[in-house]
Amino acid sequence: MEENKKKKSIGFNIIKSDPTDGHGGYGVGALSLDNVSPVFIDIEEGEAFVDIGAMHARSVVEKGIKFLKTKEEVPNGKPYWLVWVTIDRKAEGPYYAGVAACEMTVDRSIRRGYKSLPEHVNRMDKSMKRHIIVDHMDERSKEILAGYLKKHDKHMWEHSDQKLKDDLNAN
Repeated sequence: MEENKKKKSIGFNIIKSDPTDGHGGYGVGALSLDNVSPVFIDIEEGEAFVDIGAMHARSVVEKGIKFLKTKEEVPNGKPYWLVWVTIDRKAEGPYYAGVAACEMTVDRSIRRGYKSLPEHVNRMDKSMKRHIIVDHMDERSKEILAGYLKKHDKHMWEHSDQKLKDDLNAN
């Protein structure tokens, strides 16, 4: 019996009901990580993909890489964006509520990369707090991200704030 070793595509985290519903105890008002998904933009390949491993810096992109403090220490690093996407629900249905991008480079040949851990943590937090921070991305990456979000769920894209569409130059 041969095992099926096909890689399974991981989609966005599913919106769960509020775990604090019905009681006013510990955790009320705390933000939940259940609705956040890390989306990687591979600029050179022109693709976007979700890798939940990034929640703990264990994504396919990050595995086996020692991250250094400056971009200059990784001159031949392959550029990526890690985009924290938070999904929320409003009357019309679920939507992309927070979208915040962070820069990252990886040079597999020397097993080194660059990322700013404080920036990654802060951007995840901003995404969870429903901020849109994508205007600093290059145009190609904005196109890739907008295309991915639309393709993933057209209705969530349509229900999203106009700022997201404007900042990604994709209405």
